[in-house]
Amino acid sequence: MAETKKSGTPGTTPTTELHPGFSDPGATATPWPTALETVRAAEIFWLSTVRPDGRPHVTPLLSVWVDDAPHFTTGPGERKALNLATNPHCVLTTGTNALGHGLDITIEGPAERVIDDEALRRIAHAYLAKYGTDWAFTARDGMLHHAEGGDALAFRVTPTTAFGFAKGTYGQTRWRF
Repeated sequence: MAETKKSGTPGTTPTTELHPGFSDPGATATPWPTALETVRAAEIFWLSTVRPDGRPHVTPLLSVWVDDAPHFTTGPGERKALNLATNPHCVLTTGTNALGHGLDITIEGPAERVIDDEALRRIAHAYLAKYGTDWAFTARDGMLHHAEGGDALAFRVTPTTAFGFAKGTYGQTRWRF
């Protein structure tokens, strides 16, 4: 893999590498700011977790980028929350279902529950700004509360590695955090 950019500390630009074996000749690595713009604009994501018996679990959900990381919510009794309680490793994926254009992104890392009310307020604000009043939460007592949808746990995925799959001119980029 050809290295194109070094990262600094967490929260800065990650190391960016193009994988030439999975890329068209002449392809270039996708810059992290381009990937981040794609993630911030995406409406639907897929979360992959592992069940306690080792089977995979994938589900669509909404996600917001806050404090240099993606965040998502789930009900306390939902399968993804139960999976993360026993194994925090997960993958958050977004992109298009088109073959000839677009950019698919996967972000790997551990998911950690957010319980700080100030951080939860920032997450609630991001949901409202991105998804509108149907996703209006209040933050209190270490949880997010929705007037009609009940209580939600918030999780932060701390990126360790991310992959970008550019289409059209195919290029596979890896970012290491």
